[in-house]
Amino acid sequence: MGKRITGVVFSDLGRAASFMALDWVQASLSDKLGFSPYPGTLNLRLETESMIVAWREIQQSSGIEIGAPDAAFCQARCFLVEIEGKHQGAVILPAVAGYPADKIEVIAPVRLKDELKLADGEPVTLEFAE
Repeated sequence: MGKRITGVVFSDLGRAASFMALDWVQASLSDKLGFSPYPGTLNLRLETESMIVAWREIQQSSGIEIGAPDAAFCQARCFLVEIEGKHQGAVILPAVAGYPADKIEVIAPVRLKDELKLADGEPVTLEFAE
């Protein structure tokens, strides 16, 4: 495995759930990542400059491209991770202008908040595949 990043769980706007439930999103992610993701994301906020820098460095790698069927949707890249040393998943990075530098969205085949018994404000460590 590779770099480790720790972020803090936070609740966001909930927009990812409807996007993640789309048939083409599920099919594309399943094909590219090897698992069908739970229709939602676990949001992590990076609270230190060193974590933000580490995340920027990871973004310099190519990741796994996720295409969109038309211009109504944005492209994205995914980076495979191990979550808390227990679950396989991926970080999904939408290709949108102004996406927060301190935000990470994690997807997995399970609802991570339930599986890891997480609440807002708790830390979560991701280990990125090399």
